[in-house]
Amino acid sequence: MKDEFLQRYTRQMVLPDIGQDGQQAIHDGHALIIGLGGLGSPAAIYLAAAGIGHLTISDYDRVDLSNLHRQILYSDQDIGKKKTQVAGEKLRQINPSLKITSIDHRMSDDELIECCSNVDVVLDCSDNFVTRHAVNKACVANSKPLISGAAIRLEGQIGLFNLQKNSPCYACLYPEGNDEAERCSAAGVLGPLVGIIGSMQAMEAIKLLAAVGECLDGRLLILDAATMQWRSVKLQKDPDCPICSRPS
Repeated sequence: MKDEFLQRYTRQMVLPDIGQDGQQAIHDGHALIIGLGGLGSPAAIYLAAAGIGHLTISDYDRVDLSNLHRQILYSDQDIGKKKTQVAGEKLRQINPSLKITSIDHRMSDDELIECCSNVDVVLDCSDNFVTRHAVNKACVANSKPLISGAAIRLEGQIGLFNLQKNSPCYACLYPEGNDEAERCSAAGVLGPLVGIIGSMQAMEAIKLLAAVGECLDGRLLILDAATMQWRSVKLQKDPDCPICSRPS
């Protein structure tokens, strides 16, 4: 490894569970982030800073003033610009060696499946069930691990799906056809809450890539930020799930 590489990531590589091999695995990794809002901003920042080699970032929205209290990739001068454009520029400032692929349009189901096939891990940082279910289907179709985060008002949650053959998928937890998710624009959310959940999504992605520790496979963590209490819910694969339990 080059001296610059060693110096940049020395605080990670001194961790016995990571070392040079783990850092190289992070560097060789490719993550897809769906949504560059309150969750996607910290997730992208921490993955870039941790040394992931390739990030594909997907968002078709533009920066709005109402985003700025929680979407920490952006500032006032970015209002009106495409989020992928601004995010790409700022993530390269954090880590100039980072390879970034930007997708600034709404992907079709087929395009999403193709996109997921080329990555190692998918972070769903979107804010609606339609997108979440589409991402889940693409991950199941490609047997890719999905790290799903959500936050609204003073409650956040994070789960990891599809890691093993017998793992539940997102649709096992939230079957399609449920009521549409509430949006932060209507229900509100505190900025640090999405920062916590988005950072945890990045942590789970790094752990997966570097094979460190125990991942959240089959568990959902729920945070009540009002009391700062966590609940851990064990999830089971639904044998009748139309997405992940279909016969091959």
